[in-house]
Amino acid sequence: MSNIYRQAHYTISATQLSELPDDMGIEVAFAGRSNAGKSSAINTITDQRALARISKTPGRTQMINFFALDHERALVDLPGYGYAKVPEKMKIRWQQTLGKYLETRQALKGLMLMMDIRHPLKEFDIQMVKWANNAELPVHILLTKSDKLKHGAAMASLHSVEAQLRKLNLNAGVQLFSSLKKTGKEQAIARLDNWFISETERNSE
Repeated sequence: MSNIYRQAHYTISATQLSELPDDMGIEVAFAGRSNAGKSSAINTITDQRALARISKTPGRTQMINFFALDHERALVDLPGYGYAKVPEKMKIRWQQTLGKYLETRQALKGLMLMMDIRHPLKEFDIQMVKWANNAELPVHILLTKSDKLKHGAAMASLHSVEAQLRKLNLNAGVQLFSSLKKTGKEQAIARLDNWFISETERNSE
């Protein structure tokens, strides 16, 4: 399925749940703090330089953006969260919207959660994993910007995050990822492939 990501194209943006497309097909959402490299990760996975807009001002993307892969599959770019310069009322509204989306969206089959490897598992990151776990939604964490650390330090961070998740009794896959070096790209795509295979396709295999 890997080539399908190169076909990703923008379809619609929504500022609230009532504006979302019909709840059908298969969606995988990308979430993370505003400076965690979420847009870069989407662009890397799709082999497109500017599919997801990379803003120099973290927190500017305030909409839920849909990128269709085909007639039934889509990547969903959720608003970045946790940036200090975003007004508090806006943060609260985003949090409410994100929580409801994760817990009620039937088409949603997986959550890719971006965390800067140097600053993982902040308070709202943990909240996102809890929301997903409560909704029985699979979560896979990309520890982004792994090129910023030497290999040993990056692996230590990976193992630390895994240990913290176990301590908090939270379920999530974790891997290293670098948009600059393309580290972890194939591993992330393999996880996406698994989520995007429909039940019909599974049964026919």
